[in-house]
Amino acid sequence: MKADDKSDLGGFHGAPWSTSLKLTSLFVSLVLIGVAIAVGRTGGWAGWLASSASLSLLVGMLLFTVRGYAVEGSALVVRRLLWNTRLSLLGLVSAKADPLAMESSLRTFGNGGGFSFTGRYRNKRLGSYRALVTDPARSVVLRWPERTVVVSRGSPEAFVRELLGRV
Repeated sequence: MKADDKSDLGGFHGAPWSTSLKLTSLFVSLVLIGVAIAVGRTGGWAGWLASSASLSLLVGMLLFTVRGYAVEGSALVVRRLLWNTRLSLLGLVSAKADPLAMESSLRTFGNGGGFSFTGRYRNKRLGSYRALVTDPARSVVLRWPERTVVVSRGSPEAFVRELLGRV
């Protein structure tokens, strides 16, 4: 068993980051901090406002970071930095590991790689879906009659077995 497959904290499973997420997060952080410093030096209220906006965007992306997942009763709990997002598993039609789930996706609203891939996306295979992902190559597609959600975890196949065992 790999280290990221192990469960701790009462069923909590970490969300390993892909290399592209690490690089994008680093790049975005450096750019936003650089912008904050550069425009902050210009002084005045406009510089302060632009600097604050840049740092606020960085903090906002950090807050939506996906730290991991836990299956609690009949819900999938997505652990964020300061809160949890609960997805009821009632009515779940299917759960399938699919490393190509996010391929050729367009982001319609959300974050495309600053500490996570979260928000609303769309592609031809899945249609419109919600992403709560840190590594697209480890995607698990969850389908309900009215919605589709994509998550990722260290061992997608084990995660699917765990989910289907609870439903």
